Amino acid sequence: MRAQFVLSEIGVGLRRNLTMTFAVIVSVALSLALFGGALLMREQVSTMKDYWYDKVNVSIFLCNKTDAASSPKCAKGAVTKQQREQITADLKKMDIVENVIHETAEEAFKHYKEQYGDTAIASVITPDQMQESIRVKLKDPEKYKVVATAFAGRDGIESVQDQRSILETLFNMMRSVNYAAVALMLLMLVIALMLIINTVRVSAFSRRRETGIMRLVGASSFYIQMPFIMEAAFSGLIGGAFACVLLVAGRYFLVDHGLNLAEQMPLVNFIGWDVVLAQLPLVIVIGLLMPSVAAFIALRKYLKV
Repeated sequence: MRAQFVLSEIGVGLRRNLTMTFAVIVSVALSLALFGGALLMREQVSTMKDYWYDKVNVSIFLCNKTDAASSPKCAKGAVTKQQREQITADLKKMDIVENVIHETAEEAFKHYKEQYGDTAIASVITPDQMQESIRVKLKDPEKYKVVATAFAGRDGIESVQDQRSILETLFNMMRSVNYAAVALMLLMLVIALMLIINTVRVSAFSRRRETGIMRLVGASSFYIQMPFIMEAAFSGLIGGAFACVLLVAGRYFLVDHGLNLAEQMPLVNFIGWDVVLAQLPLVIVIGLLMPSVAAFIALRKYLKV
């Protein structure tokens, strides 16, 4: 009987405040969708880092005849065979180095033509202008500075470059987008909480006569508050469900279909469906608990009979 009464009160409250309930659902859905999107963006950045950092190398560019005339670091002339062999030997002795590959100027020229053969500048580039290099695969890409410190400035070396720096711009941009999403999510969350509190206040005011009678006949505070809390929880649950739909639809239409980013950007290792689905229970739980707690706090102030 009590459960039937609570459910009937929930229905009455939702019908009386239908517009505000709808606003709460939309606000919760958008804020939780942004929350889930921020989580997925963080996972995407982490996945891309693990994927690309495992593939990038440290490149040690050696001096050639052109560099000897234009670069102060190559003032002593082009790299000699002895210098190149010594650099390679010293690299192989380092514990952090996994693999060392020497790329000649001719090989560098061939790779350049394969990638940029259609450009105007490619027609005037000659093999002797290309730099031979030593590609170093590290066991831990984070220890690039160890190699840079040990070899930068040595005779025959023009520069030491970490290919991770090329990716940092992309990762920084993705982090900025993630921060913007979090900021917008917090704004929407504040709006949703304000709407929940206002909805609870209006609902409590419109039913003050009923709650007063319940208090007089000995109903407990928890029993009186339960319909209001359940109304907020129901709205939050619906909003959380919509947020999950938005997240799944976003992954489906952006990556797999629609824009089909997975096919258009084959070099990007997108997060899988398992990562997306793993975030949905958290979104649902937050959607259920957040309005309930907000309603409980609001009732302590507005449900005074």
